[in-house]
Amino acid sequence: MARVAVVTGGSAGIGLATAHLFAARGWAVAVIARDEARLRAAEVALAAYGRPVLAISADVADAEAVDAAAARVERDLGPIRAWVNNAMSTVVNPADRITPAEYRRVTETTYLSQVYGTLAALRHMKPRNRGAIIQVSSGLGIRAAPLQAPYCAAKFAVTGFTDALRCELIHDKVDVSLSVIYLPAVNTPQFDWARNRTRHGQNAPDPVFDPRLCAEAILYAVEKPRREVWVGRTAVMMAAAQALVPGFADRKAAQMWPQQMTADALPDRAGNLDAPVPGDVGIDGRFTARTKRTRTEFWTSRERDLLVAGLAGVVLVGLAGAAAIASAPRRLLPRL
Repeated sequence: MARVAVVTGGSAGIGLATAHLFAARGWAVAVIARDEARLRAAEVALAAYGRPVLAISADVADAEAVDAAAARVERDLGPIRAWVNNAMSTVVNPADRITPAEYRRVTETTYLSQVYGTLAALRHMKPRNRGAIIQVSSGLGIRAAPLQAPYCAAKFAVTGFTDALRCELIHDKVDVSLSVIYLPAVNTPQFDWARNRTRHGQNAPDPVFDPRLCAEAILYAVEKPRREVWVGRTAVMMAAAQALVPGFADRKAAQMWPQQMTADALPDRAGNLDAPVPGDVGIDGRFTARTKRTRTEFWTSRERDLLVAGLAGVVLVGLAGAAAIASAPRRLLPRL
């Protein structure tokens, strides 16, 4: 029986790249998204790998729809081995100019969607004591930036939810892995269909990375479970700056305001917050010319832990040496 993976937001961008990689590596794949036309196109493209494919139209902010999608996957494809919570939305505007309804909708699609997907996956994985759940997050879920307050807050919430749930699974001795993938700026169509009220186009600050790199990191975390994965050097730098010098990180993040905007003046864009934007957009966005092509630039929490352990060992050896010197008997110099 084929291994079965579910990818939410799987009809474009990182989700579509991830679905392609799973299918290419021999997995049966189910993609969940809202736009019917893109789902059908994704279904045809993924079927070319010769593995079973299922495309399901659902709003991931609807808990009942997500539960129904999970049940359909189990019925039509088989036991779910991996569930990737990738769907998201954002609003680009200063925090005090974003409406309560927009905050609520971003929270539903970016945070609660991951809660609902995780709970739906666990209902099937937990009795089998097997599976991997991947939360696709962002460097902005570690180090927040201006103009995307609802999105940053939602991604911070994903980490809190996942950490709490991980503790419960450890307590209950449930062998389902939970991994959070922190992403950098990625060349996806999102920059052209996010809700934007700034009257300027949205820009992806350098360096910009390939969605396929993100897919590689996601599949790696499924096959070799890791607590956290940081994709691209910027995600690592954001995490380090926030941990070590948060005040400095505040000032650096403030500089991202102009970096996120294009110079051209544009009208407000409603974007895909409440409904999908039609059109076949594919995997890549408009920043292909400056996209880093690497497929291996990601680091895991295991590498971080080994580094910390190594540094701690060096410090302990140094302290032991200093203590030995301090406790050694002193030799008195002969009097002349």
